[in-house]
Formats: sequence, C-alpha cells, structure tokens
Amino acid sequence: MATQHDENYPTVRVTKTVSVLPKSLNPTQTIHLSNLDRQCPLLMYVVFFYKSSAAYQNLSLDSIFSCLKSGLEETLSIWYPAAGRLSLNPSDGKLNLWCSNDGAVLVEAVTSAKIIELGDLSQYNEFFEHLAYKPDFHGNFSEMPLVVAQVTRFGCGGYSIGIGSSHSLFDGPATYDFLPAWAFNSAILKQKKGTKLYKPVHERGALLLENPGITKLPESGSSATRAVAIDHLYQLIKQAMSGQTCGPDTMFGSGKLPDVGNSNLVLKTFHLSGAMIESLKSKVFGDRSGSFSCSSFELLAAHVWKARTKALGVMKGSMVCLQFAVDIRKKTVPPLPEGFSGNAYVLASAALTAEELEAGSHEDIVDKIKEAKRSISNDYVIAYNQALDGPQGTLPPLNQLTLVSDWTRMPFHKIDFFHGEAAYVSPLLSPIPQVAYFMQNPIDSRGVDMRIGLLPQSLNAFSHYFLTNMQ
Repeated sequence: MATQHDENYPTVRVTKTVSVLPKSLNPTQTIHLSNLDRQCPLLMYVVFFYKSSAAYQNLSLDSIFSCLKSGLEETLSIWYPAAGRLSLNPSDGKLNLWCSNDGAVLVEAVTSAKIIELGDLSQYNEFFEHLAYKPDFHGNFSEMPLVVAQVTRFGCGGYSIGIGSSHSLFDGPATYDFLPAWAFNSAILKQKKGTKLYKPVHERGALLLENPGITKLPESGSSATRAVAIDHLYQLIKQAMSGQTCGPDTMFGSGKLPDVGNSNLVLKTFHLSGAMIESLKSKVFGDRSGSFSCSSFELLAAHVWKARTKALGVMKGSMVCLQFAVDIRKKTVPPLPEGFSGNAYVLASAALTAEELEAGSHEDIVDKIKEAKRSISNDYVIAYNQALDGPQGTLPPLNQLTLVSDWTRMPFHKIDFFHGEAAYVSPLLSPIPQVAYFMQNPIDSRGVDMRIGLLPQSLNAFSHYFLTNMQ
C-alpha cells in the first residue's frame, strides 16, 4: 500500500488485552461451512470514530471497556460461532467452523492524538491500522480468533472502536446484525430498549452441496445454469496470461499474469452528494431521466466501470468485466431464513470489450448491469456454489476487472456503541483493496461515499473521468 500519512501521529499504546468468553457456554459443535463461506477466511476490519461528547466525558476508559466486554459476553452467548475457531477437515482439506467457546479478543488502548488531527475521516490513513487489534497469524486458522476488537481513547476524549471479523463467519448483512446486537447489549449511556434484534440462524444447511435438498446441476449445462461470473474470471485470467490485454504491465506470450500488485495501490474516497448523483442521472439520461428506471447503485456502478477502465488505459479489444455482490437470501428456493448469519452472496458479472464499454451510453451499461442482476436465480446460486468446490487460489489484481461492493444498505455509522451515531466508520485495508465500496454518507443519507484502491499513476485520470458530469 502506498504510504498515506501516518508517521507524524503519536503512538497508540495498548493497556489491556483480554479473551472474552460467552456469558453462557454452548455445547461444542462443528458447523459445516458452505463454499461461499470459504472464499475469504481472513479478518475484515472497520473502525468506528466517536468524537468527544459531554455525554460521556466523565466516563472512565475502564468503565467503557467493562461495558463493551460484558455486552460482548452476552452477545457471544447467542452468536456463539463468533467465539469459535476455524478448523481444517483432514478428509477433504476444507475449512469448517468449530464452535469451541474459545472466545473473542478485546483490547484497550490510549493515544494522545486528537481525532480532529486525523483530518477527513473518510480518507484512508495508515494510522487507522493502529486502531485495530491484529493477531499474529502464521497460517494456522485454528489459532486465529474470529472476532477481535480494540477500543482506543483519544487525547481529545473521543473514542474509536476497531473491529475485525472473519469473512468465513459473517458477510456484510450478517455483520450488520451482529454489531447492533453487541452495541445494544453493551448499553453505554443508554437503556436496553427500542432496538430490533434478529435471532441469528447459524446453520449453513441450505447452502451445503451435500445437503440432499440441493440438486446438483450438470457440469456442462445450459448457459442459464452456469456461474457466469466464474466463467468470466477464467476468461480474464486466460486473456492476461496469453498477453492479449496489450497493456504496459503485460509480457506477451509469457504465460504469466501481469504483476499489477496490491502493495502500491492508493485508497481514495470520493464524496458524491445526493444532488451530484441526481445531476449525473439528469445529464446522462436527459429528458428520459424521469422515465428510465435506474437505481443509484446501477448508475454509479456503470460510471465507475467506465471511468476506471478508461483511466487504466485498457486496450480497446480486451475483454473487461464488472462484478458485484448480490445478496441471495431471497434468491434461493426456498429463501434463506431471516437472520441467516453466514455468507449469502454471489458475484454477478457483466462483460464487454473495452471499446464497447467506452462507446456505450450509460443507459446501455445500466441495462447490462440489470441483466446481470436478473440472472441471479436459484440455479445460478447452485452453479456458483459448485464452481467453488475445487481448489481455491488468490485472485490476482487485473486492470480488466472492476469489482464493486454495495454497503449503502448497511449504514454502519448508525450503530451507537456510544451516545448517538459514529462520526464515521472507515474500512481498513482489505485483502482486495481495488474493490470499489459504496457507503452511505453519514451526513447526506442520499449521498454515497465511494472508497476505491487505485494505482498512483492512474489516480488523477480516474478522478477526472469519474467526476465528469458530477459537478
């Protein structure tokens, strides 16, 4: 990751580290994970920022830590897999979830830094990485806690809570159920009332291929029963290895993937107000903006796909893809139960040549995105699940692949661990930093903050192309 100003801030000093066990221990058991759960077992982090408030200036860090600890103990009694560990099945080498009551990890820390000194909290800062607990990991998942958290008191009296959870445990919507439950049970400066909590369903049965209720699809079925997103990924990798992309990072006919690299990406957040999004819709659709049905996600996904592909200088004849996560909780037959806590998403995919993408209107691209969304059916979910059943590798970063994740329906800033909403909730560096995250702006509910990882040399070009028609 290209350096993004953290060297001038005071240190963060850890003052306490404890294991947090469920208040009521559950019987140990194994929950078999689905292939959707096994895609990314690493910890994913977000940091909540709460600015100094008179409401809690008289509370000690110790009392706040105690409230968070007792709330987590109570929450883990219901969300008991979060107190477990991943375990490797020796018979097939796949990860499952061992509900062992080993507990989560909670850390207390202090810094003399003031939140205001961090500047715009929406812009990634490497200092944020010090606000989350990073357990040592040497490849043995059975030793890695699945939930970790660090509460840090700032010199100004404000707080941050950095939380990491294994993506094999929860997806985004499930995390958005777990965290409010923990905040509710912690009850810092508030009574336990007025919050709707979902009873989680932890068993993955409906998504397990060995479930007799799932009909396996033929490997060479019709296009309607293929996981198009997986097919497109194979085509992109094959294209890159054959040197067909003709980009500056490609070695012709080398049989090797271009080394785009994650370590050099710069994380940048673009603020798009509700008025800017409406302006873009008006400019690209003109008089038809009122009659052409288009969500903000579809419009912005089309816009970022066009801007990123052009900024990276992808050759016109190259195949380019846009892929985005689709929640399948209501797509499966029967639908997944309310409160399903596992991973319940697949990738939808739209593909064009770079030339077609650049020449195509926003309306054309939105139609492609809608078509990709409509393709997600029960058969698609089964085909996608089956396609993940083989050995898994790490997806290399590809200029021809634009990935988008929509968090706008998960406004994490509204989770009130303290008194009121967080000033901001920042994702930390993820295993796939080039993903474009769409997040609800905490000030403008119709606005979107887009966080994306870009190569430094393409940042200015992307900003120009992306912000065109936004002003």
